Amino acid sequence: MTTQAAGLDTATLTTADLLSLPPTVDVETGGRAFGLGRTTAYRLAREGQFPCKVIRVGGAWKVVTADLRRVLALSEAEEAPAC
Repeated sequence: MTTQAAGLDTATLTTADLLSLPPTVDVETGGRAFGLGRTTAYRLAREGQFPCKVIRVGGAWKVVTADLRRVLALSEAEEAPAC
């Protein structure tokens, strides 16, 4: 899944964006949650130094969204109520 396919802004991820992510996301999207650029995010994934769990699916790197939320200390309870 790409960031554009998810309908997310390419600059920032809000708490609501993070809470609405699917079970895994690409490394670029995961990196954005930590303020990392694409190149740095992929380098950290390859080196095993990404801030949260990253898995290989075929030839692609995927960030495990549940671990991303854990590292960022986010929970479903933090979602703002709808207006």
